[in-house]
Amino acid sequence: MKTHRADLLVTNGIVLTINSEGTVIEHGGLAIVKSRIAAVGTSAEMNKWTSPRIVDARGGIIMPGLINTHTHAAMTCFRGLADDLPLMNWLQEHIFPAEAKLDEKKVYSGTLLACAEMIRAGTTTFCDMYLFEDAVARAASAAGIRAVIGEVLYDFPSPNYGDLERGFAYTEKLIDTWRDDPLITVAVEPHSPYLCAPELLQRAAGIAHQHSIPLVIHVSETRSEVEQMQQRYGRTPVGFLAEHGILSSNLLACHCVVLSEEDLELLKEKDVKVAHNPESNMKLASGIAPVPQMLQHGICVGLGTDGCASNNNLDLFLEMSTAAKLHKVSTLDPTVLDAKTVLRMATIDGARALGIDRITGSIEEGKAADIIIIDIRQPHLTPMYNPISHLVYAAGGGDVTWTIVNGQVVMADRRLCSLDVEKVMDDVKRIADEIRSG
Repeated sequence: MKTHRADLLVTNGIVLTINSEGTVIEHGGLAIVKSRIAAVGTSAEMNKWTSPRIVDARGGIIMPGLINTHTHAAMTCFRGLADDLPLMNWLQEHIFPAEAKLDEKKVYSGTLLACAEMIRAGTTTFCDMYLFEDAVARAASAAGIRAVIGEVLYDFPSPNYGDLERGFAYTEKLIDTWRDDPLITVAVEPHSPYLCAPELLQRAAGIAHQHSIPLVIHVSETRSEVEQMQQRYGRTPVGFLAEHGILSSNLLACHCVVLSEEDLELLKEKDVKVAHNPESNMKLASGIAPVPQMLQHGICVGLGTDGCASNNNLDLFLEMSTAAKLHKVSTLDPTVLDAKTVLRMATIDGARALGIDRITGSIEEGKAADIIIIDIRQPHLTPMYNPISHLVYAAGGGDVTWTIVNGQVVMADRRLCSLDVEKVMDDVKRIADEIRSG
């Protein structure tokens, strides 16, 4: 029998491919050559492969890494800083003043902490909107995690780049610096319709279109935001974006809590993607996004955690469970957002939302080897009748034992391989001491 050589073999597990057919291989594994999945199949089929390194899944679940479609990674520095407040109060009186004290070094340290948390909870890709995003990209690269990053743009001066013209120059430099990087994708990221003039949004959309990269923006996060836009422009945020030609297939609209039927039709017509952040929306009492209606309209929806100051964790397993249950209780329908749908939101649909579904989001030959292993030999995961159901309703980030990104092992048996987590935590504790002292 002819054998093939892999750089890494993952064996002896239940393979959830999350491919278009939803293939599940009860006793299977996969072969990784360099950064890519070279083969996936049954244990018998994987016997054709040899490797100097073999990871035994020990009967656990082998699946694609989770994809966090919306967060602000360095806000780990503000975790718990100003809880139990309305969004605008939280932002304007606490978060914006704290962010004014940030610098590149603090953002780098805060992002490393976020990367450590995400890797340990099985997230292999995140989409970030924040300040000093070159530091975010460098931290993600050092941690070995895939990231879509973009500097937040708004009408007022930024603590990073100052005036808006420099903000666009900073964005262009990010695009040039990280072009063709194996892990980092740059996006153009104006904050929101209520903090960005039409000219800003149109210019941002033009840059994203020119470079064929994502455009990411907060949209319709609260009822007060929608009312403000209607008073100022006579349009909902979605209607305003449509009027100015911003809606497009590369646009990721984050939150989308307050939508009209016309808004839903516009999002569908322009193939806009949505990042759903249920825990943050609940904590800030922003409302419940009409995700079942979005899915009925055929809108692609991914899952996000938002930042640690409004969640306060980056565990997408918890986000999956919350999303499924929230929409069941809000509609009084236990069949809404079933486990399979929610798992796809956290994997392949998240990848599609970020425009990287050809690279990641499912276990298929030729795709990047972004893989996690779940240890199911746990009391809270026993017995297991349905692995997909277990992942959404019973598992947590602490059940992830191995995390592999782009073919590189970044966590082995719960041990982080790419980061000194004790140093990272100490660095952020020092930043918190500075924030406390004013």
